[in-house]
Formats: sequence, C-alpha cells, structure tokens
Amino acid sequence: MAVIGLDLGATKLAGALFGLDGTVLERALKLLEGRAGDEVGKLIVEQVAVLSRTAAARGMEVQAVGVSVPGIVHHENGMVWAPNIAGWEQYSLCDLLRAEVRASCQVVVESDRAASIMGEVSRGVAMGCRHAIFLAVGTGIGAGILVDGSILRGAHDIAGAIGWMGLDRPYKSAYRPCGGFESHASGAGIARVARELLEAEPEYKGTLRALAPGLVTAHDVFDAFAAGDGLAARVVTNAVECWGMVVANLVSLFDPEIVVLGGGIFGPAAAQLGRIVAEARQWAQPVSFAKVKVCVSMLGPEACLLGMGELALRAAREGAPQ
Repeated sequence: MAVIGLDLGATKLAGALFGLDGTVLERALKLLEGRAGDEVGKLIVEQVAVLSRTAAARGMEVQAVGVSVPGIVHHENGMVWAPNIAGWEQYSLCDLLRAEVRASCQVVVESDRAASIMGEVSRGVAMGCRHAIFLAVGTGIGAGILVDGSILRGAHDIAGAIGWMGLDRPYKSAYRPCGGFESHASGAGIARVARELLEAEPEYKGTLRALAPGLVTAHDVFDAFAAGDGLAARVVTNAVECWGMVVANLVSLFDPEIVVLGGGIFGPAAAQLGRIVAEARQWAQPVSFAKVKVCVSMLGPEACLLGMGELALRAAREGAPQ
C-alpha cells in the first residue's frame, strides 16, 4: 500500500509518495508558473498520475490521495477557496480528484494550516500531542488547531483564520483585506509596516533606504535588522509583540500542550523565539502558560506535505476493508 500527499502553495506544488509506515519513497515538485483555475487542477491531476505510476513500478497500489490548499476547504461539499490562486473562489477540487482515481481510493483535501499541525504531531516537535497549535506565518497568517486529537474546523470550516485577530484599536481601513494581526506580523504585513515608516520618516538614512519602498520585503527587513538597522528593529519588535500576544491568546483560549511557530517567516524570525515567549508570558493565563511548550517547527516547509501524507495514510486505513 502507498498514499500520495500534495502540498499546493501560491507558487508551487510539492508532492510525495508515502509508504505504509510514512516513509517518503519519492518526491515531486512543480512550479505553478502563473497557472490559474483549471490549469492548476490539471497540474494536480498530472502529479497524482506521475506518483501513481511510480507506485505501480514499485509493485504498490495507491490507496489514498491527499492535497493541502492555501485557503478554506468546505468539507460538506468539497469546494475550495484559495485566494492566491485565480479562479479558485469556489473550486471543485474533491470532485476533480475523485473523477481521476479508482473508486476505492480515498480522497482527502485539507487546509494547509491543518495539514501543518498534523505534520508536527506525526513527525515533528508536537509528536504524540493531542492538544497542539501550529501558528503559520508566511505571506499570510493562519493556525492549525488540534483539540483532543482532532482538527478544529469550526461551524463553517474557517477556524484558524487568526490573521483577523484584533490586537489594537481603533480599527483601521488597512485591516479590511486580511485582518489586524496579519497586517502587522505576516510577511506582507512586516513589509507594509516598514514601507509606512520609510514614507513617514524621510530623514531616515539606514539600510532600507537604499531599496525602493514598494519593493521592500520581510526578508529585507530581517537582513537590515541583523545589520543593526534601527528602523528595521522597530518593525521586528512590533511583529514580536504581535506574535507574543497571539501566542498568549491561543494558550489562554485553548490550553494546548504545545504551540509551534512555523511558515516562511520562521525562518529568519526563529532567532526571536525568546523575545516572543517573554512577550507571551506577560499576557497569557499564567497556570496554562507555565505548562505549555512554545517552539519553532523542526520540519520547516516540510510540515504541510508530511502532514498531508499522514492524513492520507489515516484515510487509507479507515477505508481499508476490515
């Protein structure tokens, strides 16, 4: 038996063939290269076919296919909303996959944040935990939440969309597209805060001034911070405070065993873990915070793909004849 796991991002599609014990047997990677709508769906189907042929060449039959998406999966009807992929406002990904695989092959589609926490629980720093949270900070922000061993999805499959968490007041129009937390502390948010400071402080002559304000990225900010740039330090401190407050809120609300910080920004922000924990400690429910572990993902960008493999394996076992 084998299963296929795929991790769809805004710019690439990563895939793997997994053995029964979760071992990665084969990998695949394709860039989206501007694909949208059905062209992305076609690429997913092609990669399923490629990995299925690899399994057949090994004398193995694919029992489940799992795909993670950067957005919302409506589990009742299998529709997907992925805002970074044009034409995926309501995309029938589950139906597309079921039409391409054998009737006995299980199909699992899940959000990237939920897949990421499953990766950490099955293969990473949260291994064995039943109450765990993955705080994913990349271009945007989301949280995969595990409660008593089950993924928390909410009444409308939107649980974990914590970019909209409110952290300050008054409300600003800049928060409308993605929320207050994400506007300050995602990759795009860090770049936005830096650009605003550059525009507001024409007298500033530091590292970031050499860049066109509209082209400043979060990685530029962290590079400037590492070089001792004062404006970059203020931007990073703002993000650290936001991350700390949200970790505290998550701990106080869910009382998890562990909070894992991951996504592309952790990464360069991993060195700020001590400051984030210190900030969180000030805000969190103290008994719960004294018992929780806060750490950076050990799987990095692999968390989502490995988590999707785990979810596919679970679906294959549940769907196997008893």
